[in-house]
Amino acid sequence: MSREAVNTEKAPKAIGPYEQAIKCNGLLFTSGQIALDPATGTLIEGDVSAQTSQVLENLKAVLEAGGSSLDHVIKATVYLTDLGNFAKMNEVYAEYLGKVKPARSTVGVATLPRGASVEIDLVAMTL
Repeated sequence: MSREAVNTEKAPKAIGPYEQAIKCNGLLFTSGQIALDPATGTLIEGDVSAQTSQVLENLKAVLEAGGSSLDHVIKATVYLTDLGNFAKMNEVYAEYLGKVKPARSTVGVATLPRGASVEIDLVAMTL
């Protein structure tokens, strides 16, 4: 069984003791991403739609660094601090993953790191 860390400068650096993703046996497991600007490491301004778009751009970069893509996602987990934002998040999510339609869980949480409104992690097949 092989296990390889995946990191890219095109996504925010980890803010804790973890990797951006781990590649193992043909699968890529991403760590949760919040809407951090990769260049500054700060949370972007904007509503849950803007944050969801940044999160998915960050995840896209991590997937590409790991030899995968949004087209190869098989499972997503979405964490929202306000489930009232589900429709807005879902609209942006569908722009990125609407054709793929991976399995997904959405969980309401009390808080997220740095005051983020949304966090998403993915599992994808590698190419």
